[in-house]
Amino acid sequence: MAYSIALADRVREFLQTIPELEIEEKKMFRGLAFLVNGKMCVNVSGDNLMCRFDPTLQEEVAERNGFQTMIMRGREFKGYCYVSEEGYKSKRDFEYWLKLCLSFNENAKASKKKKASKSRSGTVRSRRSR
Repeated sequence: MAYSIALADRVREFLQTIPELEIEEKKMFRGLAFLVNGKMCVNVSGDNLMCRFDPTLQEEVAERNGFQTMIMRGREFKGYCYVSEEGYKSKRDFEYWLKLCLSFNENAKASKKKKASKSRSGTVRSRRSR
C-alpha cells in the first residue's frame, strides 16, 4: 500500500521542530514509519496515521474523531490505532496525535534487534536477506 507523501511530509516537518529527537524513517507496516530515538513512534499508511500510544489511554483515545482500532490477525492491539484524515485534519488535532505518540515514546521499549545468522558457507547475513 502506498502512503500519502503529503502526510509523511507533515509528520516529518513536525518532528524536525523538536531538536533533541533522533529520527529515522523506515518502510514498514505497509507505509512509512517514523522511529524516534530507535523506537517506532508513528507511521503513515495510506492516508492514515498509525499511532503508538500508552495502552492505558485506549478508552480515552478511542473517543477521538478518526480513531480506528488496530486489529491484526483478528486481535485488537491496545496502544496502537489508525487515525483517518477527519481525526488529524486540523493543526490542533494533528499535533494532539503526534504529541500523544511522542509522550509514550519516551518510555516505550524498543523492539528486539534481529540477530545475524551464518549461512552454510559461513558468511554472516541478516534474517531479512534470506
